[in-house]
Amino acid sequence: MAGEGRLKRIRNIGIISHIDAGKTTVTERILYYTGVSYKIGEVHDGQAVMDWMPQEQERGITITSATTTCRWRENEIHIIDTPGHVDFTIEVERSLRVLDGAIAIFSAVEGVEPQSETVWHQADRYHVPRIAFVNKMDRIGADLFAVLDMIVEKLGVKPLLMQLPIGTETDFTGVVDLITMKSYTFSQEDLGVTINAVDVAEAIKSEAIKMREKIIEAAADMEDGLAEKYLEDGELSSEEIQAALRKGVVAGKIVPVFIGSGLKNKGIQPLLDGVVDYLPSPLDVPPVEGINPDNGATETRVSSDSEPLAALAFKVQVDGGRKVTYFRIYSGILRAGEEVYNSRLRRSEKIARLLKIHANRKERIDSARAGDIAAAMGLKDTMTGDTLCDKEKPIFLESISLMEPVISMAIEPRTALDQEKLSDSLGKLTDEDPTLSVAVDTDTGQTIISGMGELHLEILIDRLKRDFNVSANVGKPQVVYRETVTEPSVSEIMLDREIAGQARYAKVSILLEPQERGKGVDVKSRIDPDVFPSKLIDAALSAMEDAALSGPILGYPLHDVKLRLISAEKRDSTSEEMAFAIAAGMAVKEAAKNGRPVLLEPIMVVDIVTPEEFMGEIIGDLNARGGHLRGIDTRGKIKDIRADVPLSKMFGYSTSLRSFSQGRATFSMRFSRYDRVEG
Repeated sequence: MAGEGRLKRIRNIGIISHIDAGKTTVTERILYYTGVSYKIGEVHDGQAVMDWMPQEQERGITITSATTTCRWRENEIHIIDTPGHVDFTIEVERSLRVLDGAIAIFSAVEGVEPQSETVWHQADRYHVPRIAFVNKMDRIGADLFAVLDMIVEKLGVKPLLMQLPIGTETDFTGVVDLITMKSYTFSQEDLGVTINAVDVAEAIKSEAIKMREKIIEAAADMEDGLAEKYLEDGELSSEEIQAALRKGVVAGKIVPVFIGSGLKNKGIQPLLDGVVDYLPSPLDVPPVEGINPDNGATETRVSSDSEPLAALAFKVQVDGGRKVTYFRIYSGILRAGEEVYNSRLRRSEKIARLLKIHANRKERIDSARAGDIAAAMGLKDTMTGDTLCDKEKPIFLESISLMEPVISMAIEPRTALDQEKLSDSLGKLTDEDPTLSVAVDTDTGQTIISGMGELHLEILIDRLKRDFNVSANVGKPQVVYRETVTEPSVSEIMLDREIAGQARYAKVSILLEPQERGKGVDVKSRIDPDVFPSKLIDAALSAMEDAALSGPILGYPLHDVKLRLISAEKRDSTSEEMAFAIAAGMAVKEAAKNGRPVLLEPIMVVDIVTPEEFMGEIIGDLNARGGHLRGIDTRGKIKDIRADVPLSKMFGYSTSLRSFSQGRATFSMRFSRYDRVEG
């Protein structure tokens, strides 16, 4: 299979959902039915192939995105199983950046949960076509059509049901395929490997025919001439329907919905058929775009072995002390032992080994081609988001969006022996995880690590001990605050003194004013560069940006402010960049003090799913924590409570919630915005 024929049979897909919707369970079945695994690993037993880290096995959750490859109907499917916990959203973000398609999994009982919405909108941002799988159809309380309504309401898309269930809840035995109009049940004697196909039972035939009409309507909307053909002939072939639906999925207009039970081994093979039939190959998605770093021109790379090399490094992992870099090849061929050009670093690095990854198992390969997801050893300085390309035809692909850390804690080595190991180990962990930041507090000398949440930092500390053998003491988690001003302030600074034996002069005026929440820091000049030296303006602007990193209250960075350089004055013999940088920095500090500064704190959107009998106590507790209720949705006897709560009040909340609800309520939270500290 060479060239285009090979690329047609590749699917690069991710599996995304809310925590505990069944991503890893479904992936384990996929590996079993495609022959990759000889047995099914269960999450609850800590035996799942894709959850290979000890921290994942102990907690029964996915922490890091795991990559694997399998084959189905002569197609090569590269799968990335992503985490569902909000603390590890970066793993979803960087996976979606390099994928051509995704399976979104929803629980038939809980439906579209908060993190489901988050990952869905992440996929929207990268224009990733999706199919959906409603899992847990065998569970008490499973309601397929309620889930479809939630998909419409919460995600704003029109789901297209491809199957009907045979039986409900614990009596769920199989599916009716609405294209072939056959009923499929799955033998439990061989873990669902044997599929029994029979005609659709009369009891549900009329409903199946009615639902099939909707599929044909959707297909006809995608393909000119199909509607007329259907009206003339009264029928369309399965191939015609699938080809038209595929066009709609690739365009992001259709979301086919499949159903089943991962845990009970039902409905997985038809889902694999859906991956092959509807999700795009590398040839179906638009050519990747990037910038030529030499001239700034926009260039494209078509998915082909014959095009110049273009690959995006989307993940870095330290394995046994060695750095492994995961990448997606968009065009060209990469061979082991070759040098590859990093367009960010503007230099070449050598590929020592090329690897095909299956969870934590690695297979050496000689080359990787367009459409492949693979890994390399030997890339010492390549980071997440870097582009690997042909030195003669350089390109810089769009990098990966990163999130700001919202929680931090102090960490210190227990012994002098651990000091160097701690620094080295934290360096490796920050290479792996772009949402982890490490800084030294200049006042206390403490090392501060910052991350996305309590669980995120807990896992990192655990990895330091287990993976890197570093003994460390840690402080309590601390919230990462910001500062802002509440009213405009103008500051004028004149610097006229001797520095390092030379007279220096600069005079600047800057305006500092507040702006809307979430707008960040905006630094600009109002001075005409034609009448004032641009190098002096640039020096002042750079110093203003640096000065905004430390506010006047507690030294936290300024946030949601505009900084404007409104005037400047120089003397030819004594004015140069250093003088303007010093004066501009002093002006920002003075303006911030005079602008009635206030502290901002991270506000989290907290989503709680609880039986209704515990709702009163939970809402009372949220109010006591300074929370503001956003709304309450009702699904039978289940309440979905959504509130804005300061992160500083959410430490230890999981323990409190378990106590209030006898362990029956669950919650998730994600960063919303920075807002003014109350009280």
